Amino acid sequence: MEPSLERQRESLRGQMHGKAGQFFTVDWVQPSPEAHTTANCEPLPEPLVNSLIEETAAEQGVDPDLVREVARRESDFRPCAVSAKGAAGLMQLMPETAKEFEVRNPFDPRESLTAGSRFLKYLLERYDGDIASALGAYNAGPARVDKAGGVPPIKETRRYVSDIMGRLTPN
Repeated sequence: MEPSLERQRESLRGQMHGKAGQFFTVDWVQPSPEAHTTANCEPLPEPLVNSLIEETAAEQGVDPDLVREVARRESDFRPCAVSAKGAAGLMQLMPETAKEFEVRNPFDPRESLTAGSRFLKYLLERYDGDIASALGAYNAGPARVDKAGGVPPIKETRRYVSDIMGRLTPN
């Protein structure tokens, strides 16, 4: 494994356990998928990722297609993806979110999908089933969605919501 990727992973573990000397800054701005670090990280095989998504989405009571498209957009199904902002794993959970949902290893596909599904369920409940607002909050943070009264006017967030909604809606 490349030393820089290992340093990032170690930093994430430290952030999740509140250790000082953190490598990443931690804010809610989600970078574009192009910013993901995926060195030596192959996507999960489609049958495996689909099985995990179906299982975790059912456990959490979330539409598996929604979970699948968020994972696709966030990490392209690469379990060791790390963003420039410190989001990690298949569902690109920020360290605070991972900690809140009791994730021990953000690079474990099942843990990431379970926590990401739980987070999506929470956001869907918070925004009364409004998928666009829930996706906007997943990407930019709930505070920005609350302030904007919906999907915030952030180019990346609007593109993120549009891309996922377009894949969920039959053409």
